[in-house]
Order: sequence, then structure tokens, then C-alpha cells
Amino acid sequence: FVGRLFVKALGKPSDILRKLTEMAGFTPDEEIELYEEIKFEPNVMCEHIDKKLTFRASQLEDGDIVCFQKSPKADSGTQVRYPDIPSFLEYVHNRQVVHFRSLEKPKDDEFCLELSKLHTYDDVVERVARQLGLDDPAKIRLTSHNCYSQQPKPQPIRYQGVEHLLDMLVHYNQTSDILYYEVLDIPLPELQFLKTLKVAFHHATKEEVVIHSIRLPKNSTIADVIIDLKTKVDLSSPTAELRVLEVFYHKIYKIFPLHEKIENINDQYWTLRAEEVPEEEKNPSQHDRLIHVYHFTKDPLQNQIQNFGDPFFLAICEGETLAEVKGRIQRKLQVPDEEFSKWKFAFISMNRPDYLQDSDVVSARFQVNC
Repeated sequence: FVGRLFVKALGKPSDILRKLTEMAGFTPDEEIELYEEIKFEPNVMCEHIDKKLTFRASQLEDGDIVCFQKSPKADSGTQVRYPDIPSFLEYVHNRQVVHFRSLEKPKDDEFCLELSKLHTYDDVVERVARQLGLDDPAKIRLTSHNCYSQQPKPQPIRYQGVEHLLDMLVHYNQTSDILYYEVLDIPLPELQFLKTLKVAFHHATKEEVVIHSIRLPKNSTIADVIIDLKTKVDLSSPTAELRVLEVFYHKIYKIFPLHEKIENINDQYWTLRAEEVPEEEKNPSQHDRLIHVYHFTKDPLQNQIQNFGDPFFLAICEGETLAEVKGRIQRKLQVPDEEFSKWKFAFISMNRPDYLQDSDVVSARFQVNC
């Protein structure tokens, strides 16, 4: 902003050129071009002013904004990013400083880039790759920011899945200035034909749980997951069988059948757990029963049960008492006697615990009514 001028309605812009060059600190003989900034929001509207027409003929009135610049030199040979006022105003209007964070460290800014809201998907990943010194921009995967949770959105942006940078930043009616990035080991277009599952492997004899990333074509099955997983884990024996479970809030909800396709399996909210099938479960008799065993605590104030820890299956025999079952549970979990003596056992139905005595026959509580 260089000042204000009062002009005659029937005067011409050519009458005030010397005054304008003086206000801007240009030399008196500097040639300048004039534009009217009609509006800036929601879109820029800026039109060239004919210096030979009167202000009234150009529809210039009180309060209108006149912008001016040096006239471009046709023979200068210099490349200018924004050669005129309309292109510069478009740049200012769409300029967006974006804070990039590694998806592995979603709280910390790694770097900032000045971009344009009109930049394409390819423009953005190219700039990020350049910032990171990466040769292949296709190995960059971006994730948008959730303005309400202040966390990354659960699903990343698909390869060329949005048109412009602005589409990456808008979350409902709010606009963010944060994007998360990952550097992939293969190009994203290839990765999108694959399904990556995080599977927690529970070893038969070791307490440590190891998370494995299984990457397979989307039309693969659970059987393919198990085959791949066997190449990554130490089994108790070469003939060990594996199964994959779906766990949510410390309860087992499903044993995946081997033929189930992996494409629609969600490991964002559910935990996928792989484990060896115990020998006693492989050839059950018709009287054996496979029951769910959960750790639980009871809130005395709200009279509610809350599960915790790792749930598991246990094969019980007909007529087996709680005392016998407890012994197998203690050996399975390797709990010291002193601690185990404090444990209570209950049959849970309708979220209500029915505490058992050592002499109770456990299988009697799991009878199926035909």
C-alpha cells in the first residue's frame, strides 16, 4: 500500500502516472501497468485498466483499489514466476504453508513447505520428496489431519486420490495446515494393489508378543497369511499349526477361516492375533468343549465388568472340575502360587459373574440347550 489519491471522474489514468511512479519510488520515466483489484475472496478478480479511458468509463469509483507494476520488458529474457499483478494475487490467495510430520511421530513438525492450494497431488509429493532427498516421489504416502481429534486420519490418501492440496487439508468445514508423510519401501501405486496387515504373534512358550507386517495381494486368504507368517516366526515345532484370531477390547470375537479373503479385514480397530494351536485342541473328542478365558475386574461402584490382558481358548473335558482347570490355567500362564492363590474364577453370563468353587464341574456351565 503506497497511499490514496483523489481523481476526477472524467480524468484518465494517464494523468496520474507520474504521481504513481513517485509514490512507488520509481524513476519518473518508468512505464507502469495498472490493474483494478475487484475482489480477493472467495476468488481473485483483477482486471487490466486501459490508461486511455476515463475513470468513469472504466467504472472506477470511490474506494476501488488500483494496483500497478513496472511494465514487463519483452526482450529481458528473464523468467519471472509471477509476471503480472493478477498472477501474483493468485499466488498470495492460494499460498499455503504446510507443516509436515512423520506419521511415526505425529506430534512433531519435521519441516514446513510453502505450497499452493492449487498444487496437484503430484506437485505436493514431488516437493516432499525433494525436501527429503528422495529420488522417487511415488514412495511418499500422505495422510490428512483430523481437526477434531488432532491426530492423523485412520486411512492415508490414495495415490492421486485427490485433485489439489486444498482437498488434502479440508476436514468437513475446517481447513488444517498439517499433513503426515511416510517413506515407503515400494512405490505407492504398487502398494495399493497389496494389503498390509499387522499381526501380533503369540509364541507358545515365550511371553514376548511380536508384531509382524504381512503384505500380500488383496485377493489372498488367511491361509496365505499363515504361510507368510511361518517364514517370519520361530515355532515350537516344524509341524506346528497356526490360527488367526480377531481380538477387540481383550475379548476374542472370531477365529478366521483359512479361506477368508484378507481384502476387507480391518486391523485398524481390531487386533489380529496369530498363535499356535495347542495339541489338546487338535483332536477333541465329542465331549470336549473349547471355552473362552478372559481376565476381568469388577467395578464395585458401577457393578460392571471390565476385561484386560490377553484372552485365550482352553479345551475342557466333560466332568472336569474347576480345581483341575485352574491347574492347567496356572501352568499355561506360568503364574506363581502365591499370586495365583488370590485369583477368583467366575462363569460370566449377561455381563454378570457367577463365582465358582473348586468342586464345580466347569463344563456344566457351558451346556447347549437344544
